[in-house]
Amino acid sequence: MTSQIQDSNNKANFKPGIDYIGVSVGATIVNDRGEIFLSKRSQNTTNEKGCWEKPGGKVDFGETLQDAIKREIKEEYGVDIELIHQLPAQNHLIPAEHQHWVPTCFVAQIKDGQQPKIMEPHKCDAIGWFSLDKLPQPLSIITKLDIIAYKSYIKLI
Repeated sequence: MTSQIQDSNNKANFKPGIDYIGVSVGATIVNDRGEIFLSKRSQNTTNEKGCWEKPGGKVDFGETLQDAIKREIKEEYGVDIELIHQLPAQNHLIPAEHQHWVPTCFVAQIKDGQQPKIMEPHKCDAIGWFSLDKLPQPLSIITKLDIIAYKSYIKLI
């Protein structure tokens, strides 16, 4: 029999991505100039500290992938997005931190007239728009994979 640590609500205290494979979502947000929106992870984040990434987060219980990414973008950057296309799911392995996530990324655009801003400064140090040939470094592991998938997608359209 396996023992479990439980919290005060009598729920097992497991962490997604660490104690079990986590499900997450991301967005490759593009503008009319073909630039993509990236944010720089702060030193307070749980993984890949200081890396530039496309925005996203974990999927909550009972939430659709689409609702999860719209919620994450609204919470983190204060804007609403329109989903354009769903890219294939990936395996996001972070061996140094013993984490495994299965994220799905959406190609998206910010709805007219809205400008992203940092809503959670404890998680994000900077934001910006970048052309695909001048991306900031270092990029997170999953951002590198999703940029490859995005480049394949734009060749098809």
